[in-house]
Amino acid sequence: MQKVSGLDPVTLEVIRNSLPAISHEMSVDLQRTSYNMMIYEVQDYCTALLDTEGGLISQNIGGVSHFVADLGVVIKDGVRRYGVEGFFPGDVLLHNHQATAGQHLNNMVLYTPVFHREKLVAFAVVRAHWVDVGGLSTGFSAAGAYDPWSEGLQFDQVKIYEKDVPDEKMIRFVRDNIRYPDAAMGDMRSQLAACRLGERRFVELLDRYGPDVVQRAIVQLFAETEARCRAAVEKLPDGVYEASTYLDGRGGGAGYDIHAKVTVSGGDMTIDLSGCSPQREGGYNGRTYAAAYIAYKALTAPLDPLNEGAFSGLKVIIPEGNMMMARFPAMMSAWSGALPTVVDTIWRAFAEAIPDRIPAAHSGSLGATFSFSGNDPKSGRGFVAMSIESGGWGAWPDRDGQDASMSVCQGDVRNAPIETIELKTPVMVIERRLRQDSGGAGQYRGGLGVVTHARALTRGRWNANSGAGGRITCPPWGLWNGHEGKIARTLTKAAGETEFSKPASVAMVGDPGSEMIYETAGGGGWGDPLKRDPERVLRDVREGYISADAAREEYGVVLTTDGNAVDLAATRARRTQPQLQGAQ
Repeated sequence: MQKVSGLDPVTLEVIRNSLPAISHEMSVDLQRTSYNMMIYEVQDYCTALLDTEGGLISQNIGGVSHFVADLGVVIKDGVRRYGVEGFFPGDVLLHNHQATAGQHLNNMVLYTPVFHREKLVAFAVVRAHWVDVGGLSTGFSAAGAYDPWSEGLQFDQVKIYEKDVPDEKMIRFVRDNIRYPDAAMGDMRSQLAACRLGERRFVELLDRYGPDVVQRAIVQLFAETEARCRAAVEKLPDGVYEASTYLDGRGGGAGYDIHAKVTVSGGDMTIDLSGCSPQREGGYNGRTYAAAYIAYKALTAPLDPLNEGAFSGLKVIIPEGNMMMARFPAMMSAWSGALPTVVDTIWRAFAEAIPDRIPAAHSGSLGATFSFSGNDPKSGRGFVAMSIESGGWGAWPDRDGQDASMSVCQGDVRNAPIETIELKTPVMVIERRLRQDSGGAGQYRGGLGVVTHARALTRGRWNANSGAGGRITCPPWGLWNGHEGKIARTLTKAAGETEFSKPASVAMVGDPGSEMIYETAGGGGWGDPLKRDPERVLRDVREGYISADAAREEYGVVLTTDGNAVDLAATRARRTQPQLQGAQ
């Protein structure tokens, strides 16, 4: 790596830390001023600075991982559309069009050009999840939509402000075509405020050190990041590694083949996803390199701040027409559903080459997308209760998988607190707990999923998506004789009924008293369950993580009659039984 000349190390370190700090301050501003709980509670967003060529200068700490790969294409498309000379101070642009953005329409990008001494130097960008963009988009996944137009409004590099003058007709059009305009307009203003803050902070940095010094520092930071990532790849054995799995189709449609081919040569890595299924009508379609980027970042420099250099040593092959490079107007409302499984599959390809680093499969989805929307009769206003219910991570070669954690694709996304849901919407959350026995058995146990049970207090529309992410016939796998994790499911009960059953559709209308139970998947186990320390099994039973039956049947651990201790003699005998040995 060749260092950029003329940069003293102190200045470089200040700029190194200032750039992500700007993105993080944008994040704090957005979170504190936004209107919908998907932003201020769940944190389904990212904030970033990008250069005029779409290169990522910095992203906020904990920003949604699967957004990072798809910000640059938005900026590149905007520059192609308007040209560098077509942006002016005070411009504000909205974009969610799937021909380039490649995600569901709720993920709204708002960005502003950054000028310094009358020269365009960067863009401040915020992508955030709006609760509604018209059509069938309320909440998540636009259940029932059959094309992008039925999903919701599409914004294709639309200037809603030009030279600091708002386009009132366009803003009124947006407001009039969205079910919850107060939330949408509030979130739009929050995104704008965050971008304006990013503009000011970046200009202050340029004023302090000069644009030439800052630009040289950015080049140096990109180079250093690339060098660290390449050095990590060089520690991997050269070779070609492959793994395959399968996803069930959406709505009973055809399933999807997932195949990852990874080539390592020195410091170069190529991730070839050509073997994944082609795009399908109504399926897991998107336009994104996110799965490859996330897997690569986790394998190389997972704790380092993000910038464009993090991916310069990676080549990604995804042909046009692939499910992850779908051609518009393919439906992309479920764009991210396959990504956690693709990441798991890329990692699985390395399971034999670096067995001490690769975990078993995690829940394999973006979580159960709990939502209930309607009009509150007490306030007369519309509401949307939303949360993402997390699942279990796969066990590691040296420890149990994390319980109740978001997928590898979601950064610092979290579930919405029960108190917020109940305070702001007519929904009662009856319970939210860990799902017993959902983690795959192993020497190290898979992480547990979650059970969330909610009741409607008024008439509204439920989203009954279990968050299985297509992992029904291919549950979260274990490694090295570890067992599979339990798959996700959703159960529903209409008002007045006594028994729960599987929902007939993803979108359901519920009367007051209707209930929904979301059970998320657990992670796979790692290693032979019969090698797990019986005392750890006892602790898991006491904590309610596993049942006494699972302790006996999967781990071969027999407890005393009172359940307070391990029956060592019975456990030794149980673990040597041929039928239990053969099950491993």
